[in-house]
Amino acid sequence: MAKRIDVSDLDIYYGNFKAVESVNISIEPRSITALIGPSGCGKSTFLRSLNRMHEVIPGARVEGKVVIDGQDLYGAGVDPVDVRRQIGMVFQRPNPFPTMSIYDNVVAGVRLNSTKLKKSDMDDLVERSLKGANLWTEVKDRLDRPGAGLSGGQQQRLCIARAIAVEPEVLLMDEPCSALDPISTLAIEDLMTELKERFTIVIVTHNMQQAARVSTSTGFFNLNGVGQPGRLIEFNPTEKIFSNPEEKATEDYISGRFG
Repeated sequence: MAKRIDVSDLDIYYGNFKAVESVNISIEPRSITALIGPSGCGKSTFLRSLNRMHEVIPGARVEGKVVIDGQDLYGAGVDPVDVRRQIGMVFQRPNPFPTMSIYDNVVAGVRLNSTKLKKSDMDDLVERSLKGANLWTEVKDRLDRPGAGLSGGQQQRLCIARAIAVEPEVLLMDEPCSALDPISTLAIEDLMTELKERFTIVIVTHNMQQAARVSTSTGFFNLNGVGQPGRLIEFNPTEKIFSNPEEKATEDYISGRFG
């Protein structure tokens, strides 16, 4: 089940440095939300706070709330590992486990969660996940070959298959196409559009055309100057952001006046 995300008064810190300030946003289920803005304005930091990946950096912490269907992810007694199981992540560079086969890459997360499955169920899961990532027909005859032997675009789709195999409710993507060629990029974009039927997707992208093509809503992040915290300047339906934004800073960024 795709889930709604409600973020309120979120401040994100690295030690004493406030990287992101007072974000308030509600992300609808079964939608694609794009986060855009210049480099260093906190988009990826905010994205990582949604599944508590931010905390793996020493001294990193948040104040405020991230609530998914009534559960505060930062509430007392909430296990970050459970949060990351519920909210999958795909990174900028494809990162299949290099020593593992394609098959083992797909089921790595399931095995990590110590889910005991029969071989036939595991086979079904691999096929289902690779089909979900539009990769099955390309790799079905070489599942025992290393995942690292695939092309960049195929490796990224393998990482998506690995992320969806554990059946998360939300999928976070941090510039998933920035290392890919245009054809692979379009394949990933088509895939995102299909996956939003099942998942809530949040994507950070530097490619504004990509945001315009794939997303339902767009959030624009910016900062007032070096050393200042990033802020969410505007959050609206994508069509409005790109045709009639409310904030002048959004319009300046989209029209290429800065960034």
